[in-house]
This record gives sequence, structure tokens and C-alpha cells, in this order.
Amino acid sequence: MSAGANLSVTDMRRAARHPVDFPVIAEHHVRGDMNLHISNLSAHGFMVDDAADLGRGERVIIRLPVVGRIEAYVIWTRDDRAGFQFERIIRLDDFVSIIDTLQPNPRLRRNR
Repeated sequence: MSAGANLSVTDMRRAARHPVDFPVIAEHHVRGDMNLHISNLSAHGFMVDDAADLGRGERVIIRLPVVGRIEAYVIWTRDDRAGFQFERIIRLDDFVSIIDTLQPNPRLRRNR
């Protein structure tokens, strides 16, 4: 059994997340433009830490460096945090470029 086989799903999800400090204006179909703060990002989605009034299933469109506009929907909420899943997975090379742009300090980047 390889070392990777011992990782839990939670461990794999955590390893794929990168801490960022990225304010965005999200386009919400019903509410219009919303200011959100992305605090971590993966190729599959992101977490915001200021989404007290968003609920599961709500959709937004955000703009990220490299990939531009991308749609995402809320998959969980807790307190003021919400987790979003992208409608499409970001390609690895594009994701690496995004992280390099949003987290220019290499000591703060997680291993990829």
C-alpha cells in the first residue's frame, strides 16, 4: 500500500487548498453584485469567510486571474463561512498560475 493510500478524503481535500486573501465582486442572479472575501482556493472550489446570508445551492459568478469568469455554487455553510464548488474544474497549469498570482510569497503557498 502506498503512502498516499493512507490519506483520508479530508486530508486530500486539505492538501489541495491554498490560503489566499482575495476580495471579489460576485455576481448573484437574484441579489446582484456581492462583495465576498476568498480565504482559500482549490482547483475545485473556494471558501469565503463573509457569507452569513448565503444558502446551499445559491450560485455566483466570480472573476479569477488567468481563467476569468467562472460560476460556482454553495455546497456548505457554517457561521459566516461558505464553501463553493466550481461548475468546472480549473486545469492544473492554470490553477498553479492563479496561486502564483494570488499568493506571491512562496513560503505561504502549500505544496502542489
